[in-house]
Amino acid sequence: MRWSWKVTLPTAALALLSLAWAWRSWEGPAARWQQLQPRDLVRTVVASARVQAPHRVELGAQLTGTVRQVLVEEGQRVQAGQLLLSLESSEAQANWQAAELAVQQAEARLRQLQEVQAPAAREAERQAQANLAQIRAQHARQMDLFRQGFIGQAALDEASRALQVAEAQGRAATLQRQSGDPQGADLALARSTLAQARASALAARARLDYMSLKAPVAGVIVNRSVEPGQVVQAGKVLLLLAPSGASELVAQIDERNLGLLQPGQPALASADAYAEQRFEAKVSEISPGVDAQRGSVEVKLAVPKPPAYLRQDMTVSVEIEVARRSQALSLPMEAVLQADSPQPWVWILDADDRLQRRELRLGLRAGGVAEVQQGLKAGERVLLAPDPRWKPGQHLRGV
Repeated sequence: MRWSWKVTLPTAALALLSLAWAWRSWEGPAARWQQLQPRDLVRTVVASARVQAPHRVELGAQLTGTVRQVLVEEGQRVQAGQLLLSLESSEAQANWQAAELAVQQAEARLRQLQEVQAPAAREAERQAQANLAQIRAQHARQMDLFRQGFIGQAALDEASRALQVAEAQGRAATLQRQSGDPQGADLALARSTLAQARASALAARARLDYMSLKAPVAGVIVNRSVEPGQVVQAGKVLLLLAPSGASELVAQIDERNLGLLQPGQPALASADAYAEQRFEAKVSEISPGVDAQRGSVEVKLAVPKPPAYLRQDMTVSVEIEVARRSQALSLPMEAVLQADSPQPWVWILDADDRLQRRELRLGLRAGGVAEVQQGLKAGERVLLAPDPRWKPGQHLRGV
């Protein structure tokens, strides 16, 4: 009995091993698979972008001068009309005051003509006309006396000279009065002088204002290139101002993605320092040209609600949604063989865990996943990471 037991035990073990090997052979090698289910599929284009205002304002002095003070720093937020810097303005101040005095003198001269000389000229004309009427009457009486022989030629000649003088005085008084009329030459000259003085005063005031540089709009100073005591030339850019309000993102997108981009596409952006605080953006402009050196296209994105932490020239990451499929049947690209050929295909497991080759048509591809447009249906099991040694009908163990 002892001999019989010793012989049977190895035989039984060998039989069990043979049975296990046969089962494993029938069951086939282990393989990973995934059951297909519909899901939302989104394709995005990711790029790095920089924050900037839609436009920037270059500020500089309009006159050559010496900088007296600079009142702002880089990164400082300013309001519209706020004083940013000033130049030495002693000479401009003196010129403006002299121009203002010239205006006051011209106004005084005009008032003198209107309030003093014009009434005096009218009164002088009335007196001259009254005197002329009296002398004409006297001259008429002298003529009668001369015809009657009561006076001689000398007396008549004296009366005639007196009449001529009175007539000349009357004409002179009339001309003096006319020059003081509202349309007269004296008032016209006085008004012209006053207008010229006022224009000179405005020019002097403008030159004085040019000594101060103020913010045309509210915004942030993004660059300062001036210091007190520096002599600056007219037109030289001293400060760079980014206006407040709408911000935009400027990204350089690889030209290979140009066909995917369209204005109005939504996007999500975030800064490295605030990675958890993503904000919305939208493609607003796509440059018509391509940067030949970088092989990229400039794309601008509007930010309707910029977060408080956003700063000019800050670098942010942008993810632009270029396509979306709702509840699309999709599978991992690692399961697809000959994915770039006209006829891609996959291995699937049928109900008996045997391999079947299935040709299909792919649609949207995004993030290592592809949309299945034709060839598969929900619930089917697709093999992942296929082995080139597999054959149709082969039995596999799904894991």
